[in-house]
Amino acid sequence: MATYIKGNYHKSIYQTSQGYNIGTFKVMDTNDKQLIDYIGKTITFTGYFHELNNIDTYLFYGKLVEHPKYGLQFEVENYERCLPEAKDSIIEFLTSGLFKGIGEKKAKAIVDVLGLNTLKIILENPDNLILIPGITKANITTLHEKLKEYEESYETVLYLNTLGFSTKDSMLIFNYYKNKTKNIIEENIYQLINDIYSLTFKKIDQIALKKGIKKDSQIRIEASIIYIMNEISNIYGHSYYLYDDLKVFLPRVLQTTITEEQLLESFDTLEKNNQIIIKDEKYYLKEMYEAETLIVKRFRLLEHNEPKISPNLENIIKEIEQFYNIKFNSEQYLAIKSSYEKDFLIITGGPGTGKTTIMKGITELYRQMKKISFDKLSEKIALLAPTGRAAKRLSEATGLQASTIHRFLKWQKETNKFQVNEYNKSKAEFIIVDESSMIDTYLMASLLKGISANAKILLVGDDHQLPSVGPGQILHDLISSEKLSVIKLTKLYRQGNDSNIVSLAYDIRNKKIKDEVFNIAEDLTFINCQLSQVVPNIIELATTYKDLSYKEFQILVPMYKTLYGIDEINKQVALIFNKEEKAKKTITIGETIFREGDKVIQLTNMPEENVYNGDIGLIQKIVTSPKKEVIVDYDGNLVKYTPSSFNNFRLAYAISIHKSQGSEFEIVVIPLVRNYNKMLYRKLIYTAVTRSKSKLYLIGEKDALKMAVDNDLADIRRTTIKDFLINGIK
Repeated sequence: MATYIKGNYHKSIYQTSQGYNIGTFKVMDTNDKQLIDYIGKTITFTGYFHELNNIDTYLFYGKLVEHPKYGLQFEVENYERCLPEAKDSIIEFLTSGLFKGIGEKKAKAIVDVLGLNTLKIILENPDNLILIPGITKANITTLHEKLKEYEESYETVLYLNTLGFSTKDSMLIFNYYKNKTKNIIEENIYQLINDIYSLTFKKIDQIALKKGIKKDSQIRIEASIIYIMNEISNIYGHSYYLYDDLKVFLPRVLQTTITEEQLLESFDTLEKNNQIIIKDEKYYLKEMYEAETLIVKRFRLLEHNEPKISPNLENIIKEIEQFYNIKFNSEQYLAIKSSYEKDFLIITGGPGTGKTTIMKGITELYRQMKKISFDKLSEKIALLAPTGRAAKRLSEATGLQASTIHRFLKWQKETNKFQVNEYNKSKAEFIIVDESSMIDTYLMASLLKGISANAKILLVGDDHQLPSVGPGQILHDLISSEKLSVIKLTKLYRQGNDSNIVSLAYDIRNKKIKDEVFNIAEDLTFINCQLSQVVPNIIELATTYKDLSYKEFQILVPMYKTLYGIDEINKQVALIFNKEEKAKKTITIGETIFREGDKVIQLTNMPEENVYNGDIGLIQKIVTSPKKEVIVDYDGNLVKYTPSSFNNFRLAYAISIHKSQGSEFEIVVIPLVRNYNKMLYRKLIYTAVTRSKSKLYLIGEKDALKMAVDNDLADIRRTTIKDFLINGIK
């Protein structure tokens, strides 16, 4: 009998376009004595595959081989997807969370006794459960009552299970469509992607193909076009797409060729169904076109409002200067004055120009002019930022409560929707958004929907920093249109004219690096070294500063993988800042060992826990038995992670430059080598350099820095906000 391993695909380590895959596989069962020790663990596999997913259970047939470099691997000769067994589906349904008090052990005991007719028997005669060990009267009541509620659903859920949906997804689908579920699945399974946020194109497409849908069917082509448009937005940041883009990408997704006629018919159908907008040979997703036009219309409307002129402004600003013992320069004075006079204003400037400093003046001027008490000011002004750390800095600068935009709009993770929206607007009258270069088109549109059309808006940011992770380049487009009120702060304020860090930042902006800026003072050091010495130099610096607070010292790295990437640096530096001790508990998640006291970064927004993408904290406690838990302290906010959310954080001694946006650190270390290749571009390095407040170390090759400064290719995004502001919306 052929040797097999049964289990679940975990992840790919390497794969080619021809289908060759090296990855890891969690073993649930095997018929080979050599492999028994792997049950419950992962093993490396190799072989050729059409497609693998994390949903299905697989049987891999092959043999165990010893690779001279990588050790034991399972070489897959052929494989098959395991259809879910009926008993397994019933157990999964009973443990889905619908039936309080029923865990896997009890569910298995019930199904072992009652068999395939378990659900029918419970419905008709629940007393049959009395004789099953461990089942209480409360369990019986819960099972019977809930099953009566879900009598219509469980057969549909089991049907969805057999298609390949998890019980969780099956319940989401049924709760959305109810008795129309099977009809929707049969008519157009891709409709699920539009209606249920957590269901992705890849997941639905896998199931659709298994159901027998043709690769070139019209509904699949249309769904693939929408998927491609979303992917291009997320990867390249574009707001619109060209016909040739979509034509090139489509065969790769479909894994087949289609005719020009089929493609044109699909575009025509999508346009008629109001899923896409086609203007001037530009192809927009409907949501994107509406977001861009909303932004342009709102800001243009506010821009044209008559300015609020008051003879008292100058005197009040002088009083604010005296009260806070500060002297605003002429640019800052104009920014503060204009923030009251205008209903829409952008304040932009590089590091050290005092963007955050003037926030106190802006909020205090508004309070005094509107004659609002300190207690009521937070009801009138909304201080917002894209990240938790940026919001905290804004709060510290003003003495007022600040919030992330997601929290302000009351984002719901399950539905990916905001509770503060066009139907339930905020009552805030003055909206101030810091670090606004980080806001993508969709988030800006959502913010505008959630506030009054008459609310004043002030955007503050540095448009030379990285654009948003999501699509668009809002701040850049608004400023470069020259159609809106913009005040540019150019005079150095925060760090002074003799700051080498600030000088370097402006040199990067101006594409002109002067060698004399390096190593002439303590605040800026360039350690020139070969590739092999980059990590040893980082380790030496980490050892020097190991006693600093985790908030003060930060390594910023352009990429995750390779021997000089984030993952490898974290692995080595962790032992310097957080020594291994018997008293400290550890937990292994994926390939990373986490220890109590480790510095970690949050990777997603979890508004229900008041923790957001980019927040940094320390692991306070690790629990490994009876249940696995990791508790992280984010500035006094304790957040508990369970296995289902372990992938929401990672080590943070070294983090990506994108994740550092909105944050500042006393000491920053940046490795720079030519091997980072396409990740070396101007805005990335500028953003990294401007994260440092007191001391900056660059380690590596000066040629790599010059390569980055000369590279602006990564800055190019296709958007139409600037065009709409200049030429109008057609």
